[in-house]
Amino acid sequence: MTPQNIPVHSPAVPAPETFTDPKAAVARLEELYRIATSYLCEQFGRALRKGPDGHRIRAFYPEVRVVTMSFAQVDSRLSFGHVAEPGMHAATITRPDLFRHYLEQQIGLLLENHKVPVTVRASSTPIPVHFAVAAHSDMTVPQEGAADFTLRDIFDVPDLSTTNDDIVNGTASVGMDGVGPLAPFTAQRVDYSLARLSHYTATDPEHFQNHVLFTNYQFYVTEFEAYARQMLADKKSGYISFVSTGNVEITEADAPLDPVDKQPQMPTYHLKRADGSGITLVNIGVGPSNAKTATDHIAVLRPHAWIMVGHCAGLRNSQSLGDFVLAHAYLREDHVLDDDLPVWVPIPALAEVQTSLEEAVAEVTELSGYELKRVMRTGTVATIDNRNWELREHSGPVQRLSQSRAVALDMESATIAANGYRFRVPYGTLLCVSDKPLHGELKLPGMASDFYKTQVARHLLIGIRAMERLREMPLERLHSRKLRSFDETAFL
Repeated sequence: MTPQNIPVHSPAVPAPETFTDPKAAVARLEELYRIATSYLCEQFGRALRKGPDGHRIRAFYPEVRVVTMSFAQVDSRLSFGHVAEPGMHAATITRPDLFRHYLEQQIGLLLENHKVPVTVRASSTPIPVHFAVAAHSDMTVPQEGAADFTLRDIFDVPDLSTTNDDIVNGTASVGMDGVGPLAPFTAQRVDYSLARLSHYTATDPEHFQNHVLFTNYQFYVTEFEAYARQMLADKKSGYISFVSTGNVEITEADAPLDPVDKQPQMPTYHLKRADGSGITLVNIGVGPSNAKTATDHIAVLRPHAWIMVGHCAGLRNSQSLGDFVLAHAYLREDHVLDDDLPVWVPIPALAEVQTSLEEAVAEVTELSGYELKRVMRTGTVATIDNRNWELREHSGPVQRLSQSRAVALDMESATIAANGYRFRVPYGTLLCVSDKPLHGELKLPGMASDFYKTQVARHLLIGIRAMERLREMPLERLHSRKLRSFDETAFL
């Protein structure tokens, strides 16, 4: 027999059922997912031990769908929580245990705004065996040819033809079955990123918090750990633990953190709160490719905001080393997102994030009004893909920088902001001037050392204070309508 006509075995699952209680709906999603992945893991282990038995093994992602019959008159101020037009909308779901709060919230909004039940059922999308065993540390999928049988003949494997960003890129169309997307990501796209996150950050996805700071220097990590220990010492702070690379978690301020043997590509640290509203810091290193990689995968966790707090080249003679730059526009010369988000798409500044950052700078520096302009400028930040741009012929690049009114240049900020726009994640940028190459102040060892000692702690604290302000903001206000297009998914 060929693989196409091998009999298929699947687990028995509950029949489709409608729900008007979001908690009950999510509980059923968890049940379906648990049945499917347990079956795949059991059958996969058996196949490794005894070989295949002539059957193809398949289990399916759970699915939630809603059918609306009219154009609901929902609150026009809301940017999410409702479908744009009548019809059937559905989303495949993975790891409902990890996304429980998010799913309960989004399904609850659907029920409230449309007054119709949701249906939970097994979908027609198979779960790749690689993703099913990902949560089992004692199980690994052997590489092609390492097992005694051809894996793809027996189990479903990841399919990149259906693992894409069509929904968030606005290029997805309603399928032949007339079902439109309900969520910004499909289950297999989420699973792909969850696996990548663990690989790149050396921390499990469940540790990530709703507020993410990106930086491009290890110095910020040291300060973040010091701040985390202060918060753990203050039992009224609301923070409950600190997680370092390798999933090392401490709950006491003086607890040791043993370093991992090998640092990941993007070391990541989490200052956690019980409800997930804490702060995650990701050291993405240098370059727009790293910035895109990190945000591509963190986006599936649906954070409430991400902000870049890194270093930049100041482009104005009136700036001093250590000054801050609050980006209100971006010149995108990084190129890594050109295929997904054309450069003609504007990346607007988000008032809620901008205000929080400016207020945080004022609080930490104890300056306000006109005096604040001594240490902070707003303006265009240019992001490039060439770290040694200074060594090239200057007239062209410098002319473009001048025409764009850019006040700072780096290699990550526009990428992070553009991906925030693309993924509907509120974004912002506050940079610190570490050199002025157009004015003879290059980033040299002695100068950099003094700069880092005086500015890193203050800069990081500003980012934290801004996130704390955003945490207190209602979601419907933070998730601006500016981030949503004509025909959006109901799920945030």
